[in-house]
Amino acid sequence: MSNTNMNAAKKAKNDEFYTQLTDIEKELRHYTPHFRGKTVYCNCDDPRASQFFHYFSYNFEHFGVKRLIASCYRNMSRDLFSRHDVFSGACWLEYTGDKNGNLVPDADEIGVRYFKGDGDFRSEESIALLKQADIVVTNPPFSLFRDYVAQLIEYKKQFLIIGNMNAVKYKEIFPLIRDEKLWLGVMTGKRDFLMPDHADGGAGCWTDEKGRKWRSLGNTAWFTNLDHGRRHEPLVLLKKYNPANYPRYDNYDAIEVSKTADIPGDYDGVMGVPISYLDKHNPDEFEIVGATRTWDGKCDVILNGRMLYTRLLIRRRPDALQRSLAEVRELEVL
Repeated sequence: MSNTNMNAAKKAKNDEFYTQLTDIEKELRHYTPHFRGKTVYCNCDDPRASQFFHYFSYNFEHFGVKRLIASCYRNMSRDLFSRHDVFSGACWLEYTGDKNGNLVPDADEIGVRYFKGDGDFRSEESIALLKQADIVVTNPPFSLFRDYVAQLIEYKKQFLIIGNMNAVKYKEIFPLIRDEKLWLGVMTGKRDFLMPDHADGGAGCWTDEKGRKWRSLGNTAWFTNLDHGRRHEPLVLLKKYNPANYPRYDNYDAIEVSKTADIPGDYDGVMGVPISYLDKHNPDEFEIVGATRTWDGKCDVILNGRMLYTRLLIRRRPDALQRSLAEVRELEVL
């Protein structure tokens, strides 16, 4: 095997993270109306172990889902199931709702079909299923995140997927965020993921009392183009602009705001804020006009001769600024 293939195999071996049901429940409860009458596709996630398939099949009638499809890559199913004498090929499952009145997805109500190939999300067979879907919900391989999102955009699909928060800095992802074609979901931060038995150990990995392998990832986020209420919550901005507290960059016409909580509510120019701001971004109040670092074609910002870490460049929307100024004046009267 060539070094390239060996490296690819090693990366794939440690790129399988299975999301816990509790994490799925906490996020998806914010999107319930989106699923009514829709076909939901959970790919890149073995449906016989998938908590995504479990969640949607048990909430099928409650959400009003029209059709549920889930598929897996061959290597995933072989690792998880061959030792239990269960199907080991790449397959996809289909569920169209309860048939016997018990509101439980029984085995005889779930159709099992097999791929001719390996079930990779980029294969013709998987793309044929993708074309039938309205919304894609899954946890794709982190190392293939760019390719995965590009495919969803190409086929104009709605989606809700988990990725590394650092993906916001990818040159393929940031323009989608800037142009309001993709944004963060509700829950960001640390998560514990179940890993397959064949995965290598490493930092953040441990084995529980049942012998299962786990991995903690401290910087994860949901990425979506489904709207949710958290996205429109107004920021409480208590700070007022003054040049002493908000210095300008040496090489870019914007002021430095080191913390989201310090954004001045009365400033109408461009501000540089940390990427953690995205977790609080309200498109009704601010527009993202750019970012530093070469992934947006701009240089790093320099403040007092010191190069700063990545900054998002944001600007207050005019109508939101007027509302903010009115609120400030009202508070001053009180």
